Amino acid sequence: MPQILLRLLPLWFLWGATYLGIVLMLDSMPSLMGNGSRFLAASAVLATLLVVVRGPRILAVTRSQLRSLLVMGVMILGVGIGILGLAERYVPSGIAALLVSITPLIIVLFRIRAGERPARLTMAGVALGLIGLLLMLLPGGTVPVAGTDRDVVIWSIAIVLGSLSWAYFSWRSTSFDLPDDPLTTTVYELLVAGVAMSVVGFLIGERWDFDSITTASWIGWGYLMLASLIAYASYVWLLGNAPISLTATYAYVNPVVAVILGALIISEPLTRDVVIGLTIVVGGVVLVVTGERRRAPLAPDPS
Repeated sequence: MPQILLRLLPLWFLWGATYLGIVLMLDSMPSLMGNGSRFLAASAVLATLLVVVRGPRILAVTRSQLRSLLVMGVMILGVGIGILGLAERYVPSGIAALLVSITPLIIVLFRIRAGERPARLTMAGVALGLIGLLLMLLPGGTVPVAGTDRDVVIWSIAIVLGSLSWAYFSWRSTSFDLPDDPLTTTVYELLVAGVAMSVVGFLIGERWDFDSITTASWIGWGYLMLASLIAYASYVWLLGNAPISLTATYAYVNPVVAVILGALIISEPLTRDVVIGLTIVVGGVVLVVTGERRRAPLAPDPS
């Protein structure tokens, strides 16, 4: 459990702050190309470290593994983060994080459909988390960053669809032929997502204007690059070594971090509904973690 908790912490807190990081980056950088470039940079840094410490053979993959890495990189990071980055031009960062918190429920539904029977506490935690989510999304609690209420609705639905893709391919990850080393997997998935997002961004008309990039954008980009490197590597490890519902608790904790940082740093509205909802969400996380610990022994630490 200590090893799993150690890898959960970056997901809970580093990823929670990425919503604010995206807002800062979008101050003067293109959305898809900005996110794509930070994935490419994170992949290059991690690949270099692996080659220096463990030799170039650590990056060797088979054709079958490469196909799996292409699918995972595009459908988890490319679709999930790509849509999120576009949506945060209209949807407040805290609300975006709340919408992503539907991921654990989607994963539990996939598990039930596959014949699994999650623990009662897990189900109760998911239900409680969703109640908290609904309270935070009550009418009148979301003020558009830009555009109209209609834009917020459209892009909120898009975020949920992106979360669906993230949840499904995370759930299916154990059935894919992936490299044994999770860091190798991380290098390639970051690389694939970075290339895919940069190409799509270029095709839809995004361009770099380096002369107009603000300090805030560079700070956001730098933070997001480091978070990509540390948190996603932890996420890949957890997918293979911890119950998926326990791993997915990041989607409940992230909104707490995102809402608080959004209110403190960029003055996003913090309504009573949001405060009550956040409190309930934390209770949901406690139930999910407790339920997964009681359901079955956790996977042994390979280290």
